[in-house]
Amino acid sequence: MNEQKIKINPTTESADKGIRTTFIGIIASIILAAIKGLAGYFGNSYALIADAIESTSDVFTSIIVLTGLRIAKKPADHNHPYGHGKAEPIAGMLVAAALFFAAIIIIVQSIHEIITPHHSPAPFTLIVLVLVVITKEVLFRYVIKVGKSVDSIAVKNDAWHHRSDAITSGAAFIGISIALIGGEGYEAADDYAALLASGVIIFNAYRLFKPALYELTDAAPPPDVIVKVRNTSLKIPGVHAIDKCFVRKMGFSYFVDIHVIVDGNITVYEGHDIAHAVKDGLMEEYSKISDVLVHIEPATEERLKRQHNI
Repeated sequence: MNEQKIKINPTTESADKGIRTTFIGIIASIILAAIKGLAGYFGNSYALIADAIESTSDVFTSIIVLTGLRIAKKPADHNHPYGHGKAEPIAGMLVAAALFFAAIIIIVQSIHEIITPHHSPAPFTLIVLVLVVITKEVLFRYVIKVGKSVDSIAVKNDAWHHRSDAITSGAAFIGISIALIGGEGYEAADDYAALLASGVIIFNAYRLFKPALYELTDAAPPPDVIVKVRNTSLKIPGVHAIDKCFVRKMGFSYFVDIHVIVDGNITVYEGHDIAHAVKDGLMEEYSKISDVLVHIEPATEERLKRQHNI
């Protein structure tokens, strides 16, 4: 009996990896938010409370990512013939917007704390912050690795949300240290630290927003993706040159629209076979390509000359 090779849907596989990673991040953020909130309240540190707010926003944004990934993995249907992949960059944009919103909340509260007299933070808050920074940095490295492997904007943005949390915790550590060492008159040092950290968060929010927006507007993928598609297509017997090649990303998958130049004297059947060979070759070579639309162009002196000049 011949064994039939089953090809795993790359969108489903990538989404499942992202979902597992995001779920781990949600659990970690819930625990850390509770620890930081309690430590900040009893330790008299608004920087730590602001950090807890940031971790709480991590939970909500991770839920957004989780929802986006689950929608993105749905197969194509009558209303969405290209699938539901756009849900993934939409989730990425919402994560970036949530980062910006969290930073604004921290800025407002930090300014309020700066102009309001209060006592210095308790020393034990520094131990809490060290543990938080280590945990969040480890989480960032794990999530960003998965995000890059599945090429998911939403997962990568979620990873940077964890890095932003580590940054705010690090800034809080510095601010509380200054407040404790400086003594009277330095009580607001951790509030200034929270203010500084919010600026870093806003910068990250802007940096994460751009690629998600580009994907939603069908911007071209990195040049190396198109180069690989063209080079693979040129290896197919019967293909003389490539006239046009367009690639767009839809969630975890790529859709290719390519115009190949063939001998103008071959039959329609032969041209049809070459088109299928190009499509099959690309989808076999690159698992993330979901579909390929091949247009056959007859070879002319003008077309071939144009290709040599590209």
